[in-house]
Amino acid sequence: MSHFIVDYVWAAPIVAALVLVVAASLCIAQQYERAIVFRLGRYNRAAGPGLFWIIPIIETQTKVDLRTTTYAVEEQETITRDNVPIKINAVIWSRVIDPARSLIEVRGVAGSVVQVAVTALRNVIGRHSLDEVLKDQESVSQALQETIDRVTEPWGVKVERVEMKNVEIPASMQRAMAQEAEALREKRARQIKAEAEKDAASLLNEASSIIMQSPAGLELRRMQMITEVGAEQNTMTIIMMPSEFVNMARAFAERPKPAA
Repeated sequence: MSHFIVDYVWAAPIVAALVLVVAASLCIAQQYERAIVFRLGRYNRAAGPGLFWIIPIIETQTKVDLRTTTYAVEEQETITRDNVPIKINAVIWSRVIDPARSLIEVRGVAGSVVQVAVTALRNVIGRHSLDEVLKDQESVSQALQETIDRVTEPWGVKVERVEMKNVEIPASMQRAMAQEAEALREKRARQIKAEAEKDAASLLNEASSIIMQSPAGLELRRMQMITEVGAEQNTMTIIMMPSEFVNMARAFAERPKPAA
């Protein structure tokens, strides 16, 4: 009995040590994570998701999040190609596609992506005019995405999307743009009015040609106009004279006077 107790006393620490070693070796990575395992300081493998083992003391692991991350680029003051100073900020969506490189090749991948975006924002805006920045933001954003992605690709980071959040222009430029927009609207209104008058004149010319071909139609039009005026219940009196009387009066007035 005493021999059994002595064996148990010696076996208990060993079992406890084995349990501690197993517990220290057991690791779990979430579905959206990858564990980068280093063996004696050298890169060994990417483990996960789920359950995986490491050798205690010899191996260490660092987890990398693979989910899409949003970065806000603070407001930057830059100058467009046509020398207009503007203030602009942006939002970046990126994700890690190579967890090993994102951990080994760059320190602090989040801050690095933001700093690259700040530089790219100024460079890209400097290659576009103010009108392009305001009216064609999709193309500018696409150029920003491609510029940032070229730099972050060696880090194992993929830039999925870039959007310009706000573009602020000087107050004097805002007033000038408002005046330009007002002038364009006035120009368009005058063009529409001129086109309407042109169409109306063309229709009136066509109608007069048809009426001149039928004198009876002219008389009917006169009678219709009298009916329309009478329907207004006003005190206006209109006397209509046949066109023959008008032509006769015109011929009489144009008759040459006898010599004195």
